[in-house]
Amino acid sequence: MTSNLLNQQIDDILESVLEDATDDVYLINPSREAIEEFVVVATDFDGDLPTVHMLADERTLKEVMDDFIVASNAADLITAGALELRSLEQAPENSLLITDDRVVALVHAGDRVGGLTTDDGEFVEAATDTYAGRWEDATAFNLRTPPISRVRETLAEEIGEGAEEDFTAILGSLETARGDGDGLDEVTISLLVAAKNEALLYDISKWGEDVGIASKATFSRTKTKLEDMGLIDTEKVPIDVGRPRLRLKIGDERLEEADNGQLATVAESILN
Repeated sequence: MTSNLLNQQIDDILESVLEDATDDVYLINPSREAIEEFVVVATDFDGDLPTVHMLADERTLKEVMDDFIVASNAADLITAGALELRSLEQAPENSLLITDDRVVALVHAGDRVGGLTTDDGEFVEAATDTYAGRWEDATAFNLRTPPISRVRETLAEEIGEGAEEDFTAILGSLETARGDGDGLDEVTISLLVAAKNEALLYDISKWGEDVGIASKATFSRTKTKLEDMGLIDTEKVPIDVGRPRLRLKIGDERLEEADNGQLATVAESILN
């Protein structure tokens, strides 16, 4: 009989299931925490990942994927064929992990999580058939966030390797990237990186639109906000034909003195 997974963190349970899985996995009705932890565990997983069919409440998925850090790493997993997302308007009652040989019910008890497990063949088969059917009837979740690997690669190509290193370092210093008071958003981070590297607004906004982060208009509006608050500054750069373009520069000496690990913290303190 497969042992229950008790007194563990959700990431430990997810990693244990992924390590033992030999075929596709169904992750049914995961909590917000479980979705976030799955993306972290799968991103850091050392080995061949099975394809995980995540069937989740649509509102929960939207809330979680509003965080650029989570969503961009999830997009990488989707590109690699390790994750598929579908949503249901009415989520199942149970939160389950289903593999080819076991069913694990995820049970939260305060700050503790248990994985109640069965490997009964008939039950596993019935659960697989049930949720495979629900999967087929579910709606594909459209994740519009670009994969983080493509963001980094194109940023290095279009703006410079220094900009990519700064972008990665800032993301690494943040717990979330939502822009709702819980962290800077991806557009603000991109503009701060561009200013730190004295890139043109045209270049960073074109890159951002091409890679799928946000429209040029969104970059322009955010630039104006940051400039009005004194975080960034601009200078006109004449070109052969047309209106001068704007070079972005750091506008606050506190940001100039901060290293990449502190840049996000200092910027958030100014914005708040």
